[in-house]
Amino acid sequence: MTKKYFTALVNYNNWTDAMIMEWLNQISEEQWVQPISSSFSGVRETAVHMVSAKKIWIDFWNKETDPVYFSKTFQGTREDLIKVWERSSVDLQMVIENYPEEEYMDPITFIYPNGKQGQMIFWETFLHFINHATYHRGQLVTLLRQTGFTNFSNTDLATYFINTGI
Repeated sequence: MTKKYFTALVNYNNWTDAMIMEWLNQISEEQWVQPISSSFSGVRETAVHMVSAKKIWIDFWNKETDPVYFSKTFQGTREDLIKVWERSSVDLQMVIENYPEEEYMDPITFIYPNGKQGQMIFWETFLHFINHATYHRGQLVTLLRQTGFTNFSNTDLATYFINTGI
């Protein structure tokens, strides 16, 4: 695994997140808060979870001493969430740009939402983060469709590589 590999995945993740934020800016308040049964109870809760996961992994990789799951405290608006999401995308880019390649095999200690502690190798945690984001992005598309939203862009990894020339 190389810095180029991780950078490509960060760029892909941030590219897809930017599209999601565009979609969220297009929906109504009713679509944003509409109750829908899924892993979370609707578009808002799924989006908050996605941002929370991004922020908490950044905290774990930065070895923050007291990381807090964003989803436990966030009470803001859609616009507030999008601002946090945009900032988290910049933060994620900085983590990968500055993360030493010689530490890709080092363990990362993390805390599950239930308070239990876990540990995985850095590169494993990073791939987990990317996979987790992809999983919930798919859920978000389904939830948005259920609210009547249809103005989607293609977020496939191959589309990203083809469109960016990577």
